[in-house]
Amino acid sequence: MGRGYNLLFILVTFLVLIAAVAAQGNSGSSRRVGQRPRVGFYGNGCRNVESIVASVVRKHVQSNPANAPGILRMHFHDCFVRGCDGSVLLAGNKTERTAGPNRSLRGFEAIEEAKTRLEAECPGMVSCADILTLAAREAVVLTGGQGWRVPLGRLDGRISQASDVILPGPNDAVDKQKRDFAAKTLNTLDLVTLVGGHTIGTAGCGLVRGRFFNFNGTGQPDPSIDPSFVPLVQASCPQTGDASARVDLDEGSAGSFDTSFLSKVRSSRVVLQSDLVLWNDTETRAIIERFLGLRRPPLRFGTEFGNSMVKMSLIEVKTGSDGEIRRVCSAIN
Repeated sequence: MGRGYNLLFILVTFLVLIAAVAAQGNSGSSRRVGQRPRVGFYGNGCRNVESIVASVVRKHVQSNPANAPGILRMHFHDCFVRGCDGSVLLAGNKTERTAGPNRSLRGFEAIEEAKTRLEAECPGMVSCADILTLAAREAVVLTGGQGWRVPLGRLDGRISQASDVILPGPNDAVDKQKRDFAAKTLNTLDLVTLVGGHTIGTAGCGLVRGRFFNFNGTGQPDPSIDPSFVPLVQASCPQTGDASARVDLDEGSAGSFDTSFLSKVRSSRVVLQSDLVLWNDTETRAIIERFLGLRRPPLRFGTEFGNSMVKMSLIEVKTGSDGEIRRVCSAIN
């Protein structure tokens, strides 16, 4: 009787331990069944998550300032395709990373390094989607922008297909931009605010050269561009030059997160047609004027940018069996 009881006790204890280990291994995803991301999601389970991501992003931006706009752009490209699920981070043949608009993305190494450090500190808890969202905020802060509180608790997606990458384009009309943003639950204020993120970063010469040399086949620059701005861009993007060369989106202030870019939209000194046309639409123009203090009530760009980034970061987030917590950000488990 005693020996049989001991064997039963050992068996039960063993099964309990196995269940505990399994629960621990799945704790990240099981905590997210039906849950929306929220501020403070990780609590004491991974209390250093934000400081770890911040330190890694800081290191990579200091070594290459282009990583700041690169990471911000990567987050946007992630959320507009299959939602904010880190699918843009997956590597491989015909993944989102290989699609044309994503080939110039940068900052992947920062996300992977942050993931490695977090796996060492709190294994299996922090998703790559959450890391990318936090990294985007740090990119803004490191370039002089205002921070915001980031809801956390996303899961990583398992699907990444280049064919899914259909993003707002550099020549889109205002109405198309409004429709594209509305399809992602973002309104016109969000549109203007998030486009204001072009205050940092660059565009490829191949995207903009037509407007400055042969607009709509006329053999002339776009007449709506400030004439004094044309030769500056032509010098940076010669007609027969390298299409992959880069030109600043915010002339003279491409490293500072501020309202300078919106002032350039007003004065027709921006390189993308999709940015320039925001001044021609009554609704978007009024928002720009409020950001610039030209119309009442005024809007604070830093505050509104944080609000719009939070809204964007909640697009189609994965919960429960829809996602996972990757061990590495470039591959599914």
